[in-house]
Amino acid sequence: MQDTVDWSRPWYESVRGAAGRLSADAHFRDEFCEQAAAMGLRNHLNLPISFVPQEDLPEGTAYEEHIGATGCVPTRDNFHDFFNGLVWLTFPRIKVQLNALQAAQIAQDGVGKSRGPARDAATIFDENAALLVVRDNDAGRALVEALREHRWQEAFLQRRAQWHEDAQVWLFGHALMEKLVAPRKAITAHTRIVLADEDFFALNHAGRRAWIDERVARALVEQELDTSSFTPMQALGVPGWWPQQDEAFYADATVFRPKRASAVK
Repeated sequence: MQDTVDWSRPWYESVRGAAGRLSADAHFRDEFCEQAAAMGLRNHLNLPISFVPQEDLPEGTAYEEHIGATGCVPTRDNFHDFFNGLVWLTFPRIKVQLNALQAAQIAQDGVGKSRGPARDAATIFDENAALLVVRDNDAGRALVEALREHRWQEAFLQRRAQWHEDAQVWLFGHALMEKLVAPRKAITAHTRIVLADEDFFALNHAGRRAWIDERVARALVEQELDTSSFTPMQALGVPGWWPQQDEAFYADATVFRPKRASAVK
């Protein structure tokens, strides 16, 4: 399956390392297990993480509940679960905390028809999040404000020089990665902003990945997660991620939509 993904695409940089360690001679699920064992990955109950066939998920048991109780991640033969495994191997601390949150919510409220706000936010994070690490200075905060206010021309064109050097996008959501196998302009990430000081930007790629994994996982423990913590960002709007990103590109209001006016009470 990994042979059909264009790994040169910039949006796969976050998981490219884990993908590059896969062998074409074995099923990716078995390869995930080997990597997880070598890394000593464990869930919040200190059970070793492994990747098992979907058929191992008992009928009537929620997916997140099963991972939390056993450490076994049911994995189908599709892109969705393939990218999920890569994210486990790339950001294991974040994945463990998200699973712990989801398992706790299921234990408290049951599965039900509605996930509830905390579990809903955790699911959105898990499936569709991008992590935008921004240099913690006035220019960085101005870029964040422009994104949150949907001032797309300012964020992506006027502040273009800040991207990649002072504002780095690390994809996390495995459903988001799956959608980007066949990229479309409208694909939008739920983006979590992470402010970073000079020390982060002095690290190499592996060091930055580990810093993000630790910092975001800690924030998930210390702060309540809800959907208001995300801001929308069009994946192909990231400077350098798509050709011809000129003023007309960002003027497409069907994709780069203006922010809705707050309702007046």
